[in-house]
Amino acid sequence: MSSSKVESKVEDLGRTRSGAIYADALVWDTHSGFMPTPSADLQNLKIWRDAGVDYLSIDVGFDLMPWEHTVATLAAFRHWIREHPEEFALAEGIEDVRRAKRDGKLAVTFDIEGMNALNGRVEMVEFYHRLGVRQMLFAYNRNNLAGGGCHDEDGGLTDFGRAVIREMNRVGMFVDVAHCGYRTSMEAMECSRDPVIFSHSNPRAVCDHERNITDAQIKACAASGGVIGVVGVNVFLGTGEVSAEALATHVEYLLKVAGWQHVGIGLDYAFSVPHSADMNELVRANPQFWPPGRGYETPDIRFTPPTSLEELADILLRRGHSEQTVRGVLGENFLRVAERVWK
Repeated sequence: MSSSKVESKVEDLGRTRSGAIYADALVWDTHSGFMPTPSADLQNLKIWRDAGVDYLSIDVGFDLMPWEHTVATLAAFRHWIREHPEEFALAEGIEDVRRAKRDGKLAVTFDIEGMNALNGRVEMVEFYHRLGVRQMLFAYNRNNLAGGGCHDEDGGLTDFGRAVIREMNRVGMFVDVAHCGYRTSMEAMECSRDPVIFSHSNPRAVCDHERNITDAQIKACAASGGVIGVVGVNVFLGTGEVSAEALATHVEYLLKVAGWQHVGIGLDYAFSVPHSADMNELVRANPQFWPPGRGYETPDIRFTPPTSLEELADILLRRGHSEQTVRGVLGENFLRVAERVWK
C-alpha cells in the first residue's frame, strides 16, 4: 500500500473516532449572535440542532437597546420555543439540558449583554432569571451603571455592579465579563463568590483587538473556576478566516494559558434577521459602541458556523489533545461550571 493510501486510511480512522466522540459529547455553545428581536425567525435554531449542538444560550438584548425591547424579545422567544417542543426545550437547570441531549433536542436558555436591561434596579436580576436568563455580562463595549466596557474609559465595577453580582450569585446566574474593560472584568472576578465566565472572548495575544482578553484576564478567569468561550467572528479571530483551523489556534492558546478545564465555545454565530435594524447600519450610527478602525466597519464580517465544531474536535484530536480535553472544550467545562452556579 502506498504511503498516500496509508495516510488517507489513518485520516479516515481519525475522523471516525472524532465523529463518535462528537456525537456522544455534550456540545455547549454559550452565546448566539443574531439580532435579538421578536421578528427573528427561530426556525434557524435548526442550524445548531442539525450541527449536533445540544445547548445554546440565546442573546435577547444588549446595552444599545431599551430594556423594554429585551423583555419583548424574551417573551417572544420563550413562546416560540414552547410551541416547538419536538425539537427544542427551554432549560431551567442542568437536568433539563441532559434530558434534551437524550431526547435529541436543542436545550435553550437566554443571555443579556449589558446591565442597561436592569433599568437601574437590582431586583430585575431575579425577574430575568425566572424567565430563563442564565447569564448576563456587565457592559457591552461602553460604560454603564454597573461597570466599564472594552471600548471606553474603564472606571471599574461600581457599587451598583457589586450589588448586581451579589444578586446574581444568590439566584444562580453566570457572571459574564465578555465585552467588558480590563479593570471591570478583574474586579468582577474578585467580587463574585462563584466562577466568572468570558462567554465569547478570544486571547489578545493571538489577535490584538480591544474586544479580546489578556493573559492576566485568562488566568484570573481560570483561577475563579470559570471558562472562556472561544468566539468565531473573523474580526476577533484575526486571520480573516472563520475556519475550524482558525478557531483551533485560539483554543490551543487558551489551553496553554488557562488549562484544559477552562476553555469552551461561544461562537456568537449570526443569521440574517429580516425586518430588523441592519447590523451595518447600527454600527455606522453608533460609533461609540463600535469605534472606527477596529474592523467593525468592514462589509465582510463573518462567523464560524456551528457545523465547524465537529471539525474542530477532529483537529484538536489530530494535534494530540486528549479525548478528555476535547470533550471539555466542546461543552463539559461549561456544564461543570453551570452545575456549580445554576440554581
